[in-house]
Amino acid sequence: MACIEDKFKKIKLSDYAGKYVLLMFYPLDFTFVCPTELIALEQMYDEFHKLDCEVIAISVDSHYTHLAWQNTPRDQGGLGKLRYPMLSDINKKIAKDYDVLLEDEGVALRGMFIIDAHGVLRVKQINDLQVGRSTDEALRLVGAIKAVEEFGEVCPANWKTGGKTIKPDPVGSKEYFTTVHK
Repeated sequence: MACIEDKFKKIKLSDYAGKYVLLMFYPLDFTFVCPTELIALEQMYDEFHKLDCEVIAISVDSHYTHLAWQNTPRDQGGLGKLRYPMLSDINKKIAKDYDVLLEDEGVALRGMFIIDAHGVLRVKQINDLQVGRSTDEALRLVGAIKAVEEFGEVCPANWKTGGKTIKPDPVGSKEYFTTVHK
């Protein structure tokens, strides 16, 4: 069950077929690093939507706890209103399926998964409990995956939207390398 804008709704990954999906696992509601990540996602929500990417936050808390956290003001450690779903994984099955569950602690690590519009897992990143993720990097990765699909070329390190891509062959790649390593 998910909490979406003061409502509860059952959602499943197949509901998002044909779209990119950013799954963001986080340990628990009402903690310290987690609200910084979820608020950062909310602040960049429109940018993800421009890339046809849906955002889903997932923790082992209940959908009732998700609602309470959204109804808590940000200056008190709450989230305020979010436009994306917060999915309850209270039985910990999803966290276990994505291999982010810390069995001894009963919480998920900070897992980030990007699934493309064809349902293919394209990015898997797992941070420990103490280190927050970069929303800018998540957005960059979605953009890079889309660029690869659109242009049939590959993205170099630190690639940003509009940046040069590389033809994935020994001859064509020299076009890129000769322009950046003069």
